[in-house]
Amino acid sequence: MKKENLIARLEGAKMLSSQVDIDKVIALLQELEPENAFGITQHLADRISAAIYQTLDYNSAELVDKDSACLELGYDNRVEVTEVAVDLDKITDHIDAVLSEFVIAEAHEEHPE
Repeated sequence: MKKENLIARLEGAKMLSSQVDIDKVIALLQELEPENAFGITQHLADRISAAIYQTLDYNSAELVDKDSACLELGYDNRVEVTEVAVDLDKITDHIDAVLSEFVIAEAHEEHPE
């Protein structure tokens, strides 16, 4: 039961009598669904993860700063990449774009920024 349903039922009970049975209120409160404002299902988490992976994979060439690569001559005259920088701003932009596809607009914001 949602909070709105509980309030409506209590308002209906108030119309019938000015006294409310505590046991009935406790029973109704126990029927309330727990609010899980920050949780997501495993299925949704998997979809988001796959979408982020696909976006980063598709755009991987622009995420690495090739000019910052440090090369060393290693064993057997092999050239080894020892360090390379990534563009965290671009990565974050791609992740934000993916996450925005999953955002559901709320009728009213509880915590406006």
